[in-house]
Amino acid sequence: MTPPPERVKRTLVTGVIGSDTHIVGNRILSMALEDAGYHVVTLGALTPAEDFIKAAIETAADGIMVSSLYGQGELDCRGFRDLCVEAGLQDILLYVGGNLVVGKQDWGDVEQRFLKMGFDRAFPPGTRANEVIQLLDEDFSKRNSGVGAAGQ
Repeated sequence: MTPPPERVKRTLVTGVIGSDTHIVGNRILSMALEDAGYHVVTLGALTPAEDFIKAAIETAADGIMVSSLYGQGELDCRGFRDLCVEAGLQDILLYVGGNLVVGKQDWGDVEQRFLKMGFDRAFPPGTRANEVIQLLDEDFSKRNSGVGAAGQ
């Protein structure tokens, strides 16, 4: 199956932020994104926030997808959107997903905290790659038509 042409033109930077070494889920997502036709720049584990931004600038990326599974994502992602804005990436699509906080917390509350931090979408553990791809397609389509991600 040939991917839609708009996917082939899209570049996404993926990686695991902070001191997290849990790479398997991120690799599975990256492979699914590539299979769907996206160009994926994979940074791997133990990636500082600044490296995501540097890679996005160098590759003229359309989106950054941050993964965190060790529960410290909330700390590692603070100020991420601000760093993007400072680097001239104010319009870049930002996704985050995984086990983002320590302990059992209501996902709705966790999601709202990440949206307030400037992420366009936040995904809980166990989210399927096809759901992420569908939402990426929707968010890019909305941006092309002048509507923000997630209908904003």
